[in-house]
Amino acid sequence: MPTILTVNGFRFFFYSGDRSEPIHIHVTKGNATGKIWLEPEIKIAYMVGFNHKEIKDILALAIDNNETFKLKWNEYFS
Repeated sequence: MPTILTVNGFRFFFYSGDRSEPIHIHVTKGNATGKIWLEPEIKIAYMVGFNHKEIKDILALAIDNNETFKLKWNEYFS
């Protein structure tokens, strides 16, 4: 489960078994968890336990780091 980014308590990562799904990133903070699709567009798959501000911050981080997340995914799964 490679961690790609840790910022403001949010940990962005993917699972090594995620290969068969479209590119996405998981995020946790405390007991909260979420998943964001990165392709074909950035879109929330689910968010559980995050408040509205945290979700807004997570989406901003996903947009800002989209290329890095995709690069790391492709490096790991190729």
